[in-house]
Amino acid sequence: MQQDTAVKGRPMGFWMALALVMGSMIGSGVFLLPASLAPLGWNSVIGWVITVSGALCVASVFGALSKALPKAGGPYAYTRAAFGDGAGFAIAWAYWISMWVGNAAIATAAVSYLSQLFPLVGTQGVSAAITISIVWAFTLINIRGTKLAGQVQVIWTIAKLLPLIAVIGLAAYILAIQGTGVVRTFDVADISTASISTATILTLWAMLGLELATVPADKVQDPERTINRATLFGTAGAGGIYILVCSAVVLMLPVAITSASAAPFADFVNIYAGANAGNAIAAIGAISALGALNGWIMCQAELPAALARDGLFPAFMAKTGPNGTPRNAHLFTTSLLTIVILMNSSRTMASMFEFLILLTTAIVLVMYFGCAAAAFRLIQTGILKVRAGFKIILLFAALYSVWTIYGAGPEALMWGVALLLAGLPVFWLLRIARGSKAVA
Repeated sequence: MQQDTAVKGRPMGFWMALALVMGSMIGSGVFLLPASLAPLGWNSVIGWVITVSGALCVASVFGALSKALPKAGGPYAYTRAAFGDGAGFAIAWAYWISMWVGNAAIATAAVSYLSQLFPLVGTQGVSAAITISIVWAFTLINIRGTKLAGQVQVIWTIAKLLPLIAVIGLAAYILAIQGTGVVRTFDVADISTASISTATILTLWAMLGLELATVPADKVQDPERTINRATLFGTAGAGGIYILVCSAVVLMLPVAITSASAAPFADFVNIYAGANAGNAIAAIGAISALGALNGWIMCQAELPAALARDGLFPAFMAKTGPNGTPRNAHLFTTSLLTIVILMNSSRTMASMFEFLILLTTAIVLVMYFGCAAAAFRLIQTGILKVRAGFKIILLFAALYSVWTIYGAGPEALMWGVALLLAGLPVFWLLRIARGSKAVA
C-alpha cells in the first residue's frame, strides 16, 4: 500500500522522464540548423561531435548530482547544497527567467511554422493571440496533473521522432543506391578551428534541456536511478539523431540550396523523394516545437515551487492543487510569459526568436558552469562520492561550459551575468521579509 502511494505521488517513470529530456531538447532548432551549418560543410559534423560529447559530459555531471541529491529544483538544489542559499537562489532565479523567456521563443517558433500552413497566423496581433493561447493550453494541461503532462510529452516526442528517423532512413537508402558520390567531398584544407568553433556554438541551442529531468525530481519514481538514466540516454539519443539527420542534409544537398532554404528538410525530401514536403515539414516543425514547449512549461513552474518550499521564494508559489501540481507557480509564471510575448509582439517573429534564444542560451551556459563548480565542491565535502575517472569527465564538463560561454560572445555573457546579479537584491528583500514575519 505504501509503495502504491509512493508511485501515485511520483507519476513520472523512466519513459516519461526520457521523453521530458528528449522532447524538450528536440524542438524548433533542428529544423532550421542545416541552413546555418551548410556553409561550414564537414566542420559542422566535427562541431556536432564536440557539442554532443560536451553535452554528455555535462549530462554525466547532472546524473551524478541527481543520485547524490535527488531533490526538486535540479540545478538550484545542487548549487545551494554546495555554496549556500545565495548562490542557489541566483542560479535558480536566472534559470527560471531563462525558462519562461525561452518558452516565448519556442512558442514563437511553433506559430512561425503554423504560419507557413495558414498565412493568417503570421500577421501581427493574430500571431501573438495564438502564441498566448498555446502557452496557456499547455499550462492548463500541466495543472491538470504531472501524469497527464508526462503522457502528452511521450506522445509529442514519438510524433517528432518519427519524421526525423524517416529522413535518416531516406538518406541511408540514397547512399545505398547512389553511393557516396552524393556526399560533399571531405577536404582537409576546408577544416578550420574558427569554423568548428562556429559550428559548436550554433549546435549548442539544440542541446539545451538535457538537465530537465532533474527539475521535477520529487515527481519521479526512484529518482536516484531514473533521472541519471533518463538524462544520459536522452542526451545520447537526441545527440545521435541530430548528428545523423543534420549531417545528411548539410552534406547531401548543394550548399547554395541549403544555406538559402527556409525549410532545408523539406528541400531534402523534395529533391530525393520527389514529393512536395513543404507543408508536411512545416507541420512537423510545429509539432516538434509544441512538444518541447510542454516539457519546459512543466519545469518553469516546478523550479519556483521548489524554491518556495525552501523558503527562498514567496510562499504562495509553493501551494499546490488537489493533484499535487504547483498550480500557483504555473499561473504566475505563464502570466510573466504572456507579458514577454505581448512586449515583443511588435518585433518580427524572426528577430524576436533570435533575441530570446540569445538570452536563454546565455543563462543556461552560466548555469551549466555553476553546476560543474557545485559538483567539484560537493566532492570536496564528501556529499558527492564518485570514481576517480569521473573527475576527468567533470573537468571536461567545466571546460566545455567555459568554452561555450566564451564562444557565445560578450553580449550573451553580459545578459547571463546581469540576470544572475539581478537576483541578489530579490534574494535579500525576500530574506528581510522573512525576518520581519519571524519577528512579528
